[in-house]
Amino acid sequence: MQKEGIYLIDKPAGWTSFDVVAKIRSISGVKSVGHAGTLDPFATGLLIVLIGKELTKRQSEFMQLDKEYEAVLKLGFESTTGDPEGEIVESKKVKIKSKKEVENTLEQFVGEIEQTPPAHSAIKIDGQRAYKKARRGEKFEIPKRKITIYSLYLISYDYPYLKFRVKCSSGTYIRTLGQDIAESLGTRGYLIELRRTRIGRYDIVNSRKIDEINKA
Repeated sequence: MQKEGIYLIDKPAGWTSFDVVAKIRSISGVKSVGHAGTLDPFATGLLIVLIGKELTKRQSEFMQLDKEYEAVLKLGFESTTGDPEGEIVESKKVKIKSKKEVENTLEQFVGEIEQTPPAHSAIKIDGQRAYKKARRGEKFEIPKRKITIYSLYLISYDYPYLKFRVKCSSGTYIRTLGQDIAESLGTRGYLIELRRTRIGRYDIVNSRKIDEINKA
């Protein structure tokens, strides 16, 4: 592989974003390697990897780009982390909503909204990562932030599984969006699948898997 450049990687489930960076650093032999937007370990999809000092200096520029995701939300259950990695418990039984009711609920989230990032996130609180404080059982508050949902479409709905596609501003937490959607439907929910398909003009169709990079 060439030494420097912008690489579009299709991150596999089970890998952290840092795992991908470390692998690319090992393959390329270049120390200055960074990524432009963390994906949770359970998530898959587009990760922009920047190789070379000049490109890593522009990391924040890439991180501010809008993003698109596809996600599967499981209703009627909740997770301490909002994803499969947390403790899963069954929530209250609810009346199964119709497809139209679900579509109407999703429409309510389109536009500029306030969102509280999850406790299990990399946001710093008093100089420490929130997820580290959460794992220690500490109590703390994360201030709400304004984010923008440009579009939110229902792909399929077969209770308890709700699959949707969302285009959103940088800083949006899809785990939190999933939980908020479930709450608006009168229940709880957590993401069982999350795939990032686009970052700005960069599309997942142009990405490569780690093993393809390795072979190259």
